[in-house]
Amino acid sequence: MNGARFEGSYLGNLSKLPAGARLECKICWWVYDPALGDPVWQVEPGTPFSGRPSHWRCPQCDGDAEQFMVLADTD
Repeated sequence: MNGARFEGSYLGNLSKLPAGARLECKICWWVYDPALGDPVWQVEPGTPFSGRPSHWRCPQCDGDAEQFMVLADTD
């Protein structure tokens, strides 16, 4: 891949994401909802996407965090 980013992504810039942003894995469609956190990776509810551990990956398909797209319903 040539490093191009996909439409709808946060372009790897976590500072552009609002704290309540919900993001969806473009590989398996699993949704990271900060209100729920991620029990697989022991990410507490209320943790924004930018607050996950740096080694975090999709708990369903092991996709990289940069493979997540911001959902349109995000404020």
